[in-house]
Amino acid sequence: MLRIIFLLSLLFALSNASVQDFCVANLKRAETPAGYPCIRPIHVKAKDFVFSLGTPGNTTNIISAAVTPGFSAQFPGLNGLGLSTARLDLAPKGVIPMHTHPGASEVLFVLDGYITAGFVSSANSVYVQTLKPGQVMVFPQGLLHFQINAGKSAAAAFVTFSSASPGLQILDFALFANSLPTELVSATTFLDPALVKKLKGVLGGTG
Repeated sequence: MLRIIFLLSLLFALSNASVQDFCVANLKRAETPAGYPCIRPIHVKAKDFVFSLGTPGNTTNIISAAVTPGFSAQFPGLNGLGLSTARLDLAPKGVIPMHTHPGASEVLFVLDGYITAGFVSSANSVYVQTLKPGQVMVFPQGLLHFQINAGKSAAAAFVTFSSASPGLQILDFALFANSLPTELVSATTFLDPALVKKLKGVLGGTG
């Protein structure tokens, strides 16, 4: 009987949670693993569900690219919905290096220009496509993927993630922007130590 009562109370609690339409982020409170606390519905405005990604990011950097986030901290209406978004800008020859999002799949929509994008499966199969404006590509959760400007002018895209916290690890920075000794990086990547030291110098690594 106690088990039945417990299960009924649990179902009742879950049903109450599921009927909440939204949870607009209270950015004055600290973020938790579950997201931000909600502001009271009486204080929610239509503008909380609107966010602009219309301004290009600054691509003056080593990768000639910029990512402008639209996560809960910038877009309070996304809080609790299990989604996040961003704008991707690529100058000519710009690149988003091989990287992975451990916590989310990604959908990329090309807005301007041409972008060559691809991912590598866990079986080391490669899927690459040059995308034009209006085309969409999906990158499954956790797989290494990249984007490169394939044209002679600037390119832009919008991305959407299937999680509020997709996570990010860029392969080049993981390998060469750390403090691992050059000998260890060389031994685990089969790269010449001189090349490892050069890449560490470019990306700010030590060791």
